[in-house]
Amino acid sequence: MNTVLGFLLTLGILIVVHEYGHYKVARWCGVKVLRFSIGFGKVIWRRQAHPGATEFTISSIPLGGYVRMLGHGEAFPPDQAREAFDAQPLRRRAAVIAAGPVANLVLAVLLYAGANWLGSEETMAIVATPPARTLAAEAGLAAGDWVQATAAQAGEWEDLASMSDLLRQVTQAALQAEDLQLQVSDSEGNHRRQLTLRLSTLAGQEIDASTFQRVGLGMPFRPPVMGRPIAGGPAEKADVRAGDLVLSIDGSPVVDAQGLIDRIRAHPTGDVVPMHWLVERGGQRVELDVSSRAVTEDGKTFGRIDAPTGGPARVASVRYGFWDGLVRGAQRTWTMAGMSLKMLGRMLIGQASLRNLSGPLTIADYAGQSIQHGLSDYLEFLAMVSVSLGVLNLLPLPMLDGGHLMYYLFEGVTGRPVSDLWLKWLQRSGAFVLLLMMTIALSNDVARILGLQ
Repeated sequence: MNTVLGFLLTLGILIVVHEYGHYKVARWCGVKVLRFSIGFGKVIWRRQAHPGATEFTISSIPLGGYVRMLGHGEAFPPDQAREAFDAQPLRRRAAVIAAGPVANLVLAVLLYAGANWLGSEETMAIVATPPARTLAAEAGLAAGDWVQATAAQAGEWEDLASMSDLLRQVTQAALQAEDLQLQVSDSEGNHRRQLTLRLSTLAGQEIDASTFQRVGLGMPFRPPVMGRPIAGGPAEKADVRAGDLVLSIDGSPVVDAQGLIDRIRAHPTGDVVPMHWLVERGGQRVELDVSSRAVTEDGKTFGRIDAPTGGPARVASVRYGFWDGLVRGAQRTWTMAGMSLKMLGRMLIGQASLRNLSGPLTIADYAGQSIQHGLSDYLEFLAMVSVSLGVLNLLPLPMLDGGHLMYYLFEGVTGRPVSDLWLKWLQRSGAFVLLLMMTIALSNDVARILGLQ
């Protein structure tokens, strides 16, 4: 239910804001708006203040909306030319068309700002043990290192408030194929040093889950504390107890939960050769012989002891004042818009996989999850989708707002509008491209649901 409600709420907000942008600027420019519709297809609700006023409707297919203006692509009475869209100067028509995507981008700024003003408990950018041969390990990062600031090539240092800030900076630098400078300290903020994450080596690779595995970041530091073992499992049989702090395995120190998990997974034959654990329990040191059971998934065999592993990560309350929150909202919108454009460009030239396209099923899933996590998370999710919608609509594709702006650019340069014949063929090609994109996105959604991606 949360998924459905979240999806409808998300689409409703984004469509209303987008179409309201068109509507409001059209009215400012003196254009008569005949209908403001949320959704397509059969009208299921309508309201009109008086005959001749704008008709507001809700239609049966909630996957978009439209603003129908007098004289937009259709004939109009000569005596109403003053209010007809096509009779307006070029600059006014361009402003009306651009207003929808711009409204989505402005909304994103306000939503990100709202999340900043509300604040939230964020996981601190204290990293777990990076896997061997990853970029993080090669940079010299170790368990418990606190990444406090980053800087791109020839850029200024930017303080980090959370692990999500760090991952955002890594994603942006990876998209630019640029190295990222890190200011790192221990978990208490002492012994600062500077490291370089060689993200330039990822040039030409798509930015997906496997890329972040290559980077080796994402998991926050958690102490190697055991949770309550599952009844009858290897951990319970070895007398592992909730709250045990694992100090070492087979004489090798264990520094964090990720290192502990890696050691357990790398020991699938623990039923034959048990692991020798040294744990701290109630201020006393206790030695345990812990067996594991072998588990095979996706053709790989690893060890499991059937017990939750790892204590909670360190969190900090992150909240910004009015001006800082607004500035950060604008900066994040700009960054997300640039990342979206770059990703679309890379997909177009074949440098990134089309699997990165997401459709309505993925949006619905993420909407439901973000609502469950709280208002701040939902606002950030809504802002991200609003940025994507704004950027998508500005693409120079027929049937999108960006395509219409390209028509007006042609008209401004040549002094004449695009011919009806060209408009017909461009509209058909645009419809084909959009249908193809929607088909790929929906296919990706189904593949994710079925676990095929």
